[in-house]
Amino acid sequence: MDTFAQLAHGFVIAFSPVNLLWCLLGTTLGTAIGVLPGLGPALTIALLLPITYQVAPEASFILFAGIYYGAMYGGSTTSILLNTPGESATIVTALEGNRMARSGRGGAALATSAIGSFVAGTIGTLGVAFLAPVVVKFALSFGPAEYFSLMVLAFITVSAVLGSSAVRGLASLFIGFVVGMVGVDLQTGQPRFTFGLTQLLDGVDVIIVAVGLFAVGETLYVASRRYAGKDEIVPLKGSLYMTAQEWARSWKAWIRGAFIGFPIGAMPAGGAEIPTFLSYAIEKKLSKHKDEFGTTGAIEGVAGPEAANNASAAGVLVPMLTLGLPTSATAAIMLSAFQSYGINPGPLLFTTQGDLVWGLIASLFIANVILVILNLPLIGLWVKLLKIPAPQLYAGILVFATVGTYGISQSPIDLVVLYLLGAIGFLMRRFDFPTAPVIIGMILGPLAEAQFRRAMTIANGDWTVFFTRPLSLTLLALAFIGLLGPHIWGYVERRRLKGQEAIPGDA
Repeated sequence: MDTFAQLAHGFVIAFSPVNLLWCLLGTTLGTAIGVLPGLGPALTIALLLPITYQVAPEASFILFAGIYYGAMYGGSTTSILLNTPGESATIVTALEGNRMARSGRGGAALATSAIGSFVAGTIGTLGVAFLAPVVVKFALSFGPAEYFSLMVLAFITVSAVLGSSAVRGLASLFIGFVVGMVGVDLQTGQPRFTFGLTQLLDGVDVIIVAVGLFAVGETLYVASRRYAGKDEIVPLKGSLYMTAQEWARSWKAWIRGAFIGFPIGAMPAGGAEIPTFLSYAIEKKLSKHKDEFGTTGAIEGVAGPEAANNASAAGVLVPMLTLGLPTSATAAIMLSAFQSYGINPGPLLFTTQGDLVWGLIASLFIANVILVILNLPLIGLWVKLLKIPAPQLYAGILVFATVGTYGISQSPIDLVVLYLLGAIGFLMRRFDFPTAPVIIGMILGPLAEAQFRRAMTIANGDWTVFFTRPLSLTLLALAFIGLLGPHIWGYVERRRLKGQEAIPGDA
């Protein structure tokens, strides 16, 4: 009952006129950004981080959460009508959604996407409300050794497992570590990597890093790959209302997708890509209309993955709020926003910042309702956004990034760092180095260093403390498996396949 009471109090906060306006602004902006190809919630939130110096914490996080959920909704419009996924999580939606649009059923595809997102988003938000307090109780048993081991697990899973290459992911993580070490060491009082600049004694502001990598770097990368000519936008045909048969084929996929997406999204290495592909595979296997997959487009292939995508977005908030662990680029930037307010997410967040947390969770329910209202009737308006000329769009993003960064401290050094990091971000995207581990390494690196020192102090310098405590040992073992497991599995598979090929030859 305590959770219900806290949630009711959260609705009181979220329903205040000011917070409702922030929620409406966030969902509208997020939908618009989600529709535009190449842009996403991470870039948008990074661009708006400077407002944390002017706005109350509740308002800014309600805005960011609205952008996060809205971008999940808006991305489906681009995937279905343009066959251009705005994010990796909407790749699967494009497989069947664009085929449905080309066969004259684009309205039904957009409708099942929007309603499925609402259903899954609601289920996922309920999961955040009721699962997060349970995780908090478990996390309160963590000591410094356990926290350090948990962060090592997060480093490995987010950097080495999810990227295209473990080496690239860990290299990006190392860049984040280095950036996080800039400034005065709080333990010894010695400056590190400041190059004699007094402006760097306080470290590099995480907002500058986020804006540089995601706003400047991503914009330069997308602009550099902008080819001549225009993508073909499939005209919207038919009604946005689904038939009774389409409802019958969709609702089970929505439920299955939600229950696949949320738990995977809440895992340290979950993300949205795995549950969307898994949901698509399950729907294809269970469907009675297998002939529509890959031809005219199957509505289950849109409903399930879209639900899994939005449920996983809610799941990502669980480790971020309860453990302070970001498992996606957007979560990492939201975590940096917490730090801008001097707030450290973790087990004590629900106690020390109850109004903020429960107001945020309640606003997610409100955002889901607003997004259904925005997405179904106004779909024609969102499609018009695809006609914005790319040069003006990218130039505007760079202007906002520059002005917002300079407004933080009015320091030219910040602008130099911003564009230096933007150039690094561009090169990382160009050579397929993931950028999210940089933010994660910058935020969690100093925290992991502090927990390591604290654990060693308590243990009188005995490093075996990380292996003699059962929970710490378990977490380190999982990290070890996460790092080497895929390579061992790949080696075993290659040996097995080689053995199978040798059998016919011997005969």
